Amino acid sequence: MTASPDPAGEIAALIAADGPIPLSRFMGIANAHYYATRDPFGAGGDFVTAPEISQMFGELVGLCLADLWERHGGGPAAYVELGPGRGSLAEDALRAMKAAGLAPAAHLVETSPVLRAAQADRVAGATWHDTIETLPDDMPLLIVANEFFDALPISQFISTVMGWREQMVTAEESDGATAFALVPGTKLMDSLIPRHLLDADPGGVFELNPEAIAIVSALARRLAAQGGAMLIVDYGHDGSRHGDTLQAVRAHAYADPLAHPGQSDLTAHVDFLALEAAAATAEARVFGPVEQGEWLIALGISDRSAMLARHTPARAQDITAAYRRLTHPEEMGSLFKALAVVAPEWPDPAGFPQRR
Repeated sequence: MTASPDPAGEIAALIAADGPIPLSRFMGIANAHYYATRDPFGAGGDFVTAPEISQMFGELVGLCLADLWERHGGGPAAYVELGPGRGSLAEDALRAMKAAGLAPAAHLVETSPVLRAAQADRVAGATWHDTIETLPDDMPLLIVANEFFDALPISQFISTVMGWREQMVTAEESDGATAFALVPGTKLMDSLIPRHLLDADPGGVFELNPEAIAIVSALARRLAAQGGAMLIVDYGHDGSRHGDTLQAVRAHAYADPLAHPGQSDLTAHVDFLALEAAAATAEARVFGPVEQGEWLIALGISDRSAMLARHTPARAQDITAAYRRLTHPEEMGSLFKALAVVAPEWPDPAGFPQRR
């Protein structure tokens, strides 16, 4: 989606012309502007992701993919990252891959000019793509998506006394200012709701992420045809939870998701069961989801942390703090999950229990 220079004005104009718009459209317009106009990462931004916390995260991602590539027999391959942020993960992963004997070309799926500039400083010789359609089609793909799917627009549905309705966004004028609010749509949406939720009490919420499902399905088909693997790391659930997970973060604090569109990061919890199902229908093999802390420990983050602390004793306290933040259940260790999608003839990935 092309970024609007005035997302609030564009949304208000759409509502004035056609009435309330789906929440998914509101989120798409808001996030397109947000990511196109700033670097939101790190202490000076709005939030911090795992690669910004420690180099260990990207290194282990790179080594996990390099290990798969080596056990499959090596050969040409492309490193692909969806929404690469500042390029920190790619920089660390590619450095670890190179140490393991793999030096793939880097292909970054990114539309933000601000973030492309930051990535160029860290990933020399990268090729950028606006969409996944232009990724290489003649070699295996080693794909990484870290905190990518949570920022894609969701469709949200609410249970009412008259059945399930899609959540829509309307505009209200107050003291000369426009305020946005959620209202149930008029169209019955029961056909999109899981059977066990059809009789939910009024006020119950169910979320879908059609764009995430489409991307995973398309990339899984690529993997089945070309070979390779995809690692998805994000915060979310295994499909067993339902409810309103839409949130906004601004300056490292939660904000009203409907206030100031385009000025805060809008995200929702990822339904890993839905992503798993999308990949499985494309005949790819799926592993996980597994909690991030468990996954990183299985990949060797404890040993890596100890090694870094020994080599740089002045940073030992920071390294220990980063290790805890990435792995502890009360930090990112449980809320964040990892899912692997692997080509049919490729070996099982390290760090995941075997499933199929």
